[in-house]
Amino acid sequence: MSTSRIEKPSKKALPADADSQRIVEAARAHFFSHGFRSVTMDDLAEELAISKKTLYAHFPSKTALLEAVLADKFASVEAKLEEITRAYPHDFSAALHELLANTQRELDEIKPPFVRDMRQKAPQVFKIVERRRAELIQRFFGKLFVEGQRTRMVRKDLPAKLMIEILLASVQAIVNPAKVEELGLTPKTGFASVVKVVLEGVINRKGRKRT
Repeated sequence: MSTSRIEKPSKKALPADADSQRIVEAARAHFFSHGFRSVTMDDLAEELAISKKTLYAHFPSKTALLEAVLADKFASVEAKLEEITRAYPHDFSAALHELLANTQRELDEIKPPFVRDMRQKAPQVFKIVERRRAELIQRFFGKLFVEGQRTRMVRKDLPAKLMIEILLASVQAIVNPAKVEELGLTPKTGFASVVKVVLEGVINRKGRKRT
């Protein structure tokens, strides 16, 4: 199966029925906590009390299941970010606080074994994860920076697009499987560190109160 399916959540990428969703939820819990290399399709079939034939009818390979897990993750992240931006359309501090808090919660699900397996066994999948992540950062944090400039909570001497590019480049350089392992970080701590450094530079003092 092509890894391009996880670039944007769609009916094809996401589980089409309750049985598929149940499989994805079980795999998501195991993959993100223990890594996907140590979890076999046999393990999942046994846990779900289904046959391997049934499991493979839904997902013909572990890679296909990994793609579905990541699509499910991105769909839930995007839905929550949409909810936050709708709730705080003109409250920069509250929106920033909630966006960062939600991102931290989502990243907390991803443990070191999963990062290790992504580096060793699925680097091609991570490249698509990077593209999807970049799209979400540009879409949601980009809007936020523009609103912050309008309310003078984000500095106006730099274009919002440039600040987002700096954030994206920093996230890409630090929050990747090889670098987080090298630095002894997790995706959560890596992202938090990058955001702290970038936001200290772009946000005016009054905009930092709730971050």
